[in-house]
Amino acid sequence: MKELRADEAAAGARLDQWLAAALAPALSRSRVQALIRDGAVAVDGEVVTEPKRKLAPGSVVAVREPEPEPAEPQGEDIPLSILYEDADIVVVDKPAGLVVHPGAGNWTGTLVNALIHHCGASLSGIGGVRRPGIVHRLDKDTSGVMVVAKTDRAHRALSELFADHGRTGGLERAYLALVWGAPARMQGTIDASLGRAGDRIRRAVVSADSPDARHAVTRFTVRERFGAAAGGEPAAALVECRLETGRTHQIRVHMAHIGHPLVGDPDYGRAFRTKANRLPLPLREAVLAFPRQALHAFRLGFEHPVTGQTLRFETPLPADMAELVDGFRSL
Repeated sequence: MKELRADEAAAGARLDQWLAAALAPALSRSRVQALIRDGAVAVDGEVVTEPKRKLAPGSVVAVREPEPEPAEPQGEDIPLSILYEDADIVVVDKPAGLVVHPGAGNWTGTLVNALIHHCGASLSGIGGVRRPGIVHRLDKDTSGVMVVAKTDRAHRALSELFADHGRTGGLERAYLALVWGAPARMQGTIDASLGRAGDRIRRAVVSADSPDARHAVTRFTVRERFGAAAGGEPAAALVECRLETGRTHQIRVHMAHIGHPLVGDPDYGRAFRTKANRLPLPLREAVLAFPRQALHAFRLGFEHPVTGQTLRFETPLPADMAELVDGFRSL
């Protein structure tokens, strides 16, 4: 139970507004409103369930924040590569093949299930539920660094940071992609809006004035070109991509849009699959057998949501993608 006394400035203020300001950043206004409606707030000893209740100076406001409810997804003992963890956040190196959040067709075996098991009681609750706070995602078959919130306070701060896409600083996201061919320029910017491509998941480049258009910007740098004989076209390239926005399938769609889809991409690179037939063995077999898009989120930098400390994490290419890159490098 926490007790607070309203000062003179609280005269006539709404209970939810005043209480949210008094408890910030630990509790959001929506969380305070939920507590009030649940009967967890009393003013001068009287339980109040109306968030609009006006306060008088000198009133004593008591808040009883209940224990976080058990998470709906069940914890599962799934191995995790933990890069960093404290009371507020956990940073993981997500492997390819691991779905981030439970959903249709994937109600178990997800990163959320794994984190509920790993974090246990250290999860203080997101919106009153003991669960990890997902603030950004990686596709199931994309590997790499992710940060997850363990507290409401961290979740709100990280959500705001990622919603801003790093435009005001404090966020860095970089990926390595193995693509077919190679961009003509070593560096470039792809500024092309994305929208739905006829179904719930697939995306496509659309006109900026389309009803569902979402602004999307990707900056790329070519790190290596593979298999380019004198005067010939490269077979593939390793490209570093930096996101200025975070749209669904952004890198995959943008690279395909400029004619260089990701190797192994089943949705946006299918037409390039026949290029593998021109490769020598055993690289040809390795490319045809590669089961996913060759994309790895190798770097994530951000400001700690509570301490403000700048954190930066990098991970190497996973073994399957590293072997594929080495195969192209040997051309």
